Amino acid sequence: MSRTAVISIILTAGLIGCAPAPEVKKERPKVTRTSFGNTPEGTEVSLYTLKNSNGIEVGIINYGGIVVSLKTPDKTGHFADIVLGFGSLDGYLKEHPYFGALIGRYGNRIGGARFTLGGKEYKLAVNNGPNSLHGGVKGFDKKTWDAVVDNNSNSLILTYTSADMEEGYPGTLETEVKYTLTEDNELRIDYKATTDKETVVNLTNHSYFNLAGQGNGDILKHSIQIMSEKTTPVDATLIPTGELKDVAGTPFDFTAPHAIGERIDDAKDEQIKFGGGYDHNFAVDGQMGTLRPAARVTEPTTGRVLEVQTTEPGIQFYTGNFLDGTFPGKGGKVYKKRYGFCLETQHYPDSPNKPQFPTTALKPGGTYASTTIYRFPAPAR
Repeated sequence: MSRTAVISIILTAGLIGCAPAPEVKKERPKVTRTSFGNTPEGTEVSLYTLKNSNGIEVGIINYGGIVVSLKTPDKTGHFADIVLGFGSLDGYLKEHPYFGALIGRYGNRIGGARFTLGGKEYKLAVNNGPNSLHGGVKGFDKKTWDAVVDNNSNSLILTYTSADMEEGYPGTLETEVKYTLTEDNELRIDYKATTDKETVVNLTNHSYFNLAGQGNGDILKHSIQIMSEKTTPVDATLIPTGELKDVAGTPFDFTAPHAIGERIDDAKDEQIKFGGGYDHNFAVDGQMGTLRPAARVTEPTTGRVLEVQTTEPGIQFYTGNFLDGTFPGKGGKVYKKRYGFCLETQHYPDSPNKPQFPTTALKPGGTYASTTIYRFPAPAR
């Protein structure tokens, strides 16, 4: 072999040896299903676990569409479950404050447990003082939904048919809720509904968050910013008066970040007294129907961050004022007063009785559509 041929072979071998390794694409984990027990009627309830390649994991059961767990990392890379709830189905079958649940047919309160639509009055279950709350005695949170997995989008699609006059609401409502966990660390919830008779619809999710980890103390040192310049003030039974009130100069001004506990017990503020803290609807800035920022929460010790975006006109900020330590949570942890906060995206409470509010009426041929995103950016260091 000639000297030139030898050199050529050496150079070729060298080039081959120096070639960059092919990029290895992360494979997104598949949605898994396991049994989560059976209802008293004998219906099996399934737990669906969605994961992304960054290690974030969310567990959802088809009973009530409940988010039973949500694991995200802190600034040291340690993962913890940041939503309140129970370790077994038994806890969710008993009365509880809607931990993690899908809420419908109407989220939040309807004053006097009645409304008029198309000239006809409809009476609802009275289950919150004189009012109706979160869809009645057996709302969507207590229904077993049909479930389909879409591994292509890392999604769980839940469907439920609510019969005409179920809990007093007119129309057969075909409802679909799609949970998606993205590679951008977003838990996206897409709601859709159609009806065969005019009705009212207001769907939301009632997860309680604690960014320090579920059961790890109260949430008063969390810092929150709410993208809202106005609230809908309430009466003593937490029904909106119909006004829109500026937050400026009040304990409800979160246009810049404040610790949740900074003004939560302001004895001079009537609204704080009515709610026992924060339990109020904020009018989200920007155009209703467009996906836009609604809130941002940070936890100082872990660095965890939660950002909320929504197409809805409002968001209910609730600070767990009625938690009282009677609910044995996951891992034997007990949830005391203000151990969790909720950010429930929504139309305004009592909208069916407040014509000045954005309407919640849905007619045949129309489609109710709403999107909310809970995003978990890289922890603050």
